[in-house]
Amino acid sequence: MTAPAFEEVDPGRDCGCPSCAHARRAGPRPPSGRFAGHLAARGVVIVAAAASAALGALTPAAAVTAPQAPPRPGAPGDGSPGDGEPATPQGVKSPLHGPAGPLPTPATPAPATPPPATRTQIIDRAKVWVAAKVPYSMDDYWSDGYRQDCSGYVSMAWGLGSNEWTGSLDQFGVKITKEELLPGDILLFHNPDDPERGSHVVIFGGWTDYTHTYYTVYEQTPPNARTQATPYPYWSNTSKYVPYRYKGVVADTAGAQAADDAKAPGPLAGRAGPSRPASHGVPGYPGRARFRPGETGAHVTELGERLVRKGFARFYPTGPGPRWGDADRRAVEAFQRAQGWRGGAADGYPGPETWRRLFS
Repeated sequence: MTAPAFEEVDPGRDCGCPSCAHARRAGPRPPSGRFAGHLAARGVVIVAAAASAALGALTPAAAVTAPQAPPRPGAPGDGSPGDGEPATPQGVKSPLHGPAGPLPTPATPAPATPPPATRTQIIDRAKVWVAAKVPYSMDDYWSDGYRQDCSGYVSMAWGLGSNEWTGSLDQFGVKITKEELLPGDILLFHNPDDPERGSHVVIFGGWTDYTHTYYTVYEQTPPNARTQATPYPYWSNTSKYVPYRYKGVVADTAGAQAADDAKAPGPLAGRAGPSRPASHGVPGYPGRARFRPGETGAHVTELGERLVRKGFARFYPTGPGPRWGDADRRAVEAFQRAQGWRGGAADGYPGPETWRRLFS
C-alpha cells in the first residue's frame, strides 16, 4: 500500500489556537503546498489520507454491496436542476419554428380538442430528443419546430400545434393524483411570481420500483434532453409539482398487441411453434403458449425475475419460480397496465410486445 503524502501548512496570522501560536514563535516555515489555514488543518489532511487508505482496502464484495443512489443532476447555479431550484429559463408561448408571426399571448386558451396521442407515441417522441441529445435553449428551435426548453419538449411529446410554456401547459391537461400517473403524463411546477426561478416540467415514464419512490423521467434540461431515475416528484420543490394528464391522450389500440402476437412466429391458441430469435440484447420470445397454467421452464423464471427488477416484486411473496402461476399473470397484467394498455391488451399473458418492453 502506498504511504499517504503529507503537506505542511503555514500557521494562520490571526489564529489563536496553541498550535499556530507555537508555530509563529518557532519562526517561519518554507512555502508549503496548496493547503492554507492553521495547523489543525494538518489533522484533516492526515485523517483524509488515512480514511482513503482504509477505503482502498475494502474487498470487492464490500464495494458491490454498498448502496448507490441514482445519478443526481448538477449542483444549483450550473444551469441544471439539483438540490436547489433549477435554473430553467424558458421562452414565451410561440408558434412552431419560432416567432415568425404575431405571438399568441400566454392567456390564449387551449383548443377544445387537442391533437390525439397515445402514450406510446408520447414516450417515443420524448426518446427521439434524448437519443439526439438535443441541447437546451430558450431561443433555439429544433428541426421539428419545437423550442428546445422544458416546455417546448413537452409540447413536442404531446404533439401540440404550438410551443407552450409552464404557464399554459396546464390548459392542455387535467390534474390527476400520484396513484393515477401513467407513462406520458407530466409533472408540472410553474412559479407565477418568478417563472424562471424553479419553474420546470418533466414527462413521467413509469415507476422504477414498487414503492413508487423513483420514476423514469424524460426532461429537457441543461445541457441536453435526458432520461434517468428521479425521486418523486423531483429533486427540488417537492411540494410544488402537480401531476397532469394530457387531454388528448387516447388508449393504444387494444388490438395492437394481439395483432403483434398474430404476426409472431410463436404459438397461438395453444399450438406449438418456434421461438422468436433474440435481438439487441432481448432474449428470444418463447411463444405465448409457454405462459399458460401448468407450464414450467426457465423462461417463466426469467420473466418473473425481470418483472421483479421492473418494480413488480409485490406480486411474488415467495419469489419467481419456474412454474407459471397467478402471481406471474397478475404481475404481467400490472406491467401491461403501466404501459397504458387496457382491455384485451392487458390480459396478463405476455405477448411479443410485452416481452420486448420488459427486456429492452
